[in-house]
Amino acid sequence: MAETLEIVTFRLKPGTEAGFVDGNGLLSDWLARQPGFLSRCLATQDDGGWVDLVRWQSREQALAAAGRIMAEIGDCQAMRAIDPASVDMKHLAVALAV
Repeated sequence: MAETLEIVTFRLKPGTEAGFVDGNGLLSDWLARQPGFLSRCLATQDDGGWVDLVRWQSREQALAAAGRIMAEIGDCQAMRAIDPASVDMKHLAVALAV
């Protein structure tokens, strides 16, 4: 099992920017309870987009969580703010972590 980096890029729906970071508490708590979760970092891009980086113990655990998230917390404030058409998710095997 190779450690996996989940990289999700997205944009927010207009008018949802205020409070988006603060509204991520429920999402962060949910991730922290998932098997294989290691860490999460949420960042802004220069063009106004966002990047969510999540480290997992394995690709299988990352994909399992991705398969459950919408059913379990898809209606939370943070998830509702994301423009679904803008979402791009990738899972990469970590070659080096310091």
